[in-house]
Amino acid sequence: MKRLTLLRHAKSDWDDPVARDFDRPLNRRGEKAALLMGQFAAQRKMRFDMLVASPAVRVVQTLETFFTGYGETLDARWDRRIYLASVPTLIDVLRDVPDGADSILMAGHNPGLEELILDLVPDDGASPLREDVEIKFPTASIAVMDLSIDRWSDMRDNVATLASFTRPRDLDPALGPGSR
Repeated sequence: MKRLTLLRHAKSDWDDPVARDFDRPLNRRGEKAALLMGQFAAQRKMRFDMLVASPAVRVVQTLETFFTGYGETLDARWDRRIYLASVPTLIDVLRDVPDGADSILMAGHNPGLEELILDLVPDDGASPLREDVEIKFPTASIAVMDLSIDRWSDMRDNVATLASFTRPRDLDPALGPGSR
């Protein structure tokens, strides 16, 4: 059994005049949400053996702020393949994780992370949380999946149970849609 926790980067600043999307930073709302989600992860005693993450600026900043709230820091395995990745690419990244790591935190982007959840968790009507993800996997959200595999190389569709799905607005309504 493996556990995969997905963290989507927090809200980024579209008003910042960066030359490349890769370099877009977080905005203040994103910083607040990332800190809150880190505190939430600490309160829930979430533990991770390894962190794999996109090196995009908004992901790096999300993780820095998340870990401030979490109270601990993990060294990241930065993987450029995660930046705007498709599901097959994300699965390839996960298949490269050492089997000794039982609980992985992956930080990245949509639509890839949302689609990964929808591919890994069966669409059999048994998971109301999956239906929530299907509507939207908002910025700074955390999804925790339990995978019925022994090795990361065994990653495939319909192998996961969605144990939890938490959006920043679930913890602070001021971080919901339409707020700045």
